[in-house]
Amino acid sequence: MNNIKEKLIKALFDTKAIRVCPANQPFWYTSGKIGPYYINTHFLYGGEEKANSLLQVIDTVKEKKEECPGVLYELVMKNYEEDRVYRSTIDALIDTIKKAIPGDDYDYISGGERRDWFFSLAAAELLGKPHITIFKDLDAYIFRNRKSEKLISLNGAKVLHIADLITSASSYERAWIPVIKNAGGNMKYSFVIIDRLQGGSELLEKLEVQSNALVGIDGDVFKEAYDKKYIDKEQLEMVIKYIEDPDGFMEDFFLDNPDFIKNALNSDEKTASRARLCIEKGYCNISGTPSGLNLKD
Repeated sequence: MNNIKEKLIKALFDTKAIRVCPANQPFWYTSGKIGPYYINTHFLYGGEEKANSLLQVIDTVKEKKEECPGVLYELVMKNYEEDRVYRSTIDALIDTIKKAIPGDDYDYISGGERRDWFFSLAAAELLGKPHITIFKDLDAYIFRNRKSEKLISLNGAKVLHIADLITSASSYERAWIPVIKNAGGNMKYSFVIIDRLQGGSELLEKLEVQSNALVGIDGDVFKEAYDKKYIDKEQLEMVIKYIEDPDGFMEDFFLDNPDFIKNALNSDEKTASRARLCIEKGYCNISGTPSGLNLKD
């Protein structure tokens, strides 16, 4: 395991950016599926409290689109100077980008709303490139020399997109790539802190975007975490089973724990809504219902 990856794995667990559930208590995901771990890459900003504080700022300033990049730039660069974990993450990102991609082969760095901005703005500053701040409504602003201007045309320029995390690359396909393409640019590269290895990089390659990551979340990551005593043996076995077959893990868990769905439906609204989505999408409808439980009661 290379030194950058080893240090980043330590930072991910130290800041609780990766959380593994206790055995037999999987997390509910927004998709309505379940799994044994959560990844909050933005916690590498210096921990959960700092990361949530920046998200609150983002939610306040993103409505003022022209001002937004400047406000966030000041905050992330200040944090870069002050926070050891965040600085080491950004430095690792910069060093890896320099080794992987020629500096003269991209003209801009882009980042999408919201968590990409934790990393893309600082990287753009340290790599000496203008930053394209992309919003979910497909608006975008170029930030350079501490000034913002609305993105109109890129005149064929090449773009490196930096993101916190890639799963299926749906945000790239829906928003980030079209914004660059519609402005006459070419998103040539993508670089993420974490690749969940769930098809996103393959989709980017089909879309002619070269995909790169600091860390791919595979079994070796969790074996390293077990060796460092971040997780126990039961958690490791659960995660490995999930990584090998996410849907099989989910089906087996529902069959072995028929009360899990029922309890979720009677829990808080956030959990109950995800359990209902699970039922609606048929994720837990295995040979009718797990152990004969009437899930619609």
